[in-house]
Amino acid sequence: QVYVVFSEELKCWCRSLVESVRYQVDGCQLSCFLVDYAKYCYVPSESIRVLPGAFAKIPHRAKKCRLHCTKPLTLHIDYCENTAKIGPAKRWDTAAIEHFRKLLE
Repeated sequence: QVYVVFSEELKCWCRSLVESVRYQVDGCQLSCFLVDYAKYCYVPSESIRVLPGAFAKIPHRAKKCRLHCTKPLTLHIDYCENTAKIGPAKRWDTAAIEHFRKLLE
């Protein structure tokens, strides 16, 4: 279900999907995906509202997606053997993410 949350970063109300809830001493924080900005953010539970019916029918501007069959790689350096090989990684390197963003631009 799509809700409306107030984003402190954007200083406006945004449509969002609630991903998860974190309970803290001072209340709940919601992890949200802003469907019109393709951003993730945390908002306090006081900053969420039910979306009126007419606005819920407007299509989202952002969609979650993944690159099909693309796995992260990294450079493995063996100082003893004085070699470097590209191999699988658990996460994408910062340089690879930055390079991909530049390609998209």
